[in-house]
Amino acid sequence: MSRSGFWFLVVGSSAALTHMAVFSLVQREVWPELANALGFCVAFGVSFAGHRLLSFQDAATSVRQSLGRFAVTSLLGFASNEVVFVALLRGLLWPALLALFVAMVFAAAQTYVLSRYWAFKR
Repeated sequence: MSRSGFWFLVVGSSAALTHMAVFSLVQREVWPELANALGFCVAFGVSFAGHRLLSFQDAATSVRQSLGRFAVTSLLGFASNEVVFVALLRGLLWPALLALFVAMVFAAAQTYVLSRYWAFKR
């Protein structure tokens, strides 16, 4: 595994745990779809900082350019996450945390490819 791939997994796992922790804390108070969005918003900061400093530290883009591109990348990843999450939660009646976990794994591959080859282009 490449150094970039290793750090992507570490940072991505940290962001995913942050996302799931926020989701778990607020899911009883709001709709699950909103809890998912709140978890995403908090995890975004963890994800961007970690990826910029560790996963893609040799990026040829400026921090500002990377942030803009990563925001687009992350929003696309969140959109696919939310579609899978809702399908599993509402359509197949899966438990919320399991549906969230599967949706996050589904979106991770898309996020890596867009981050590696566009947001933090080398």
